[in-house]
Amino acid sequence: MSRKLATDELTRKTITAFKKAEKIPLVIILDNIRSLNNIGSVFRTADAFLVKAIYLCGFTAIPPHKDIHKTALGATESVAWKYFSSTGEAIGELRKNNFKIVSLEQTQNSLSLLSFCPEKDTAYAMIFGNEVKGVSQEIIDMSDICLEIPQFGTKHSFNIAVSAGIVLWDYYSKTQKQIT
Repeated sequence: MSRKLATDELTRKTITAFKKAEKIPLVIILDNIRSLNNIGSVFRTADAFLVKAIYLCGFTAIPPHKDIHKTALGATESVAWKYFSSTGEAIGELRKNNFKIVSLEQTQNSLSLLSFCPEKDTAYAMIFGNEVKGVSQEIIDMSDICLEIPQFGTKHSFNIAVSAGIVLWDYYSKTQKQIT
C-alpha cells in the first residue's frame, strides 16, 4: 500500500521560485477561447510544465476573473501571460523572436502528434483554437506546422484543456531528459 501525500509534502515551487526557474521554450496561444474554465485549466497545465508564457488573443478572457481562477487555482499568478487583440499580432511578435508556429488543427497535411519531433534549441508557439470553430484558416496559413492528436472514437476533437494537457505532456516528455 502507498499513502497519499499531503499538499505540504509535495515540495512544489513557490511562486517566486517558479518565476525564477528556467522555463521550457514554449508559448501557448489561446485563440478566441470562450470558456473561462478552459482558460484556467490551460494556466494550471502551463504551470505544471514550466511553460514560458500564455498569449491570450481575441475575445479570450484575461485574469483576474473568478471563473478563470476556479480552475487555474493560482496559476495566473505564476505563469507569465500577455493579451493581444489578434492572434496574428501575437504570431508577429513570436516570429521576431524565432519561434516556430504550430497550430493544433486537423488539416490536409497535419502531422500526427505521434510523429512530431521537436527540434533541439528551437522555441515553439502552440496555438489552440476556438472550441467550436478551431484554428482559423488565416492562422493555419501563418503556421509552420499543423499538429493533430490521434483519435479513435466518434468525436472529432478534444476539449481545449484536454488537448493542452496531451500536447504539453508530449512536448515535455520528448524534450526533457529528466523532470526538474
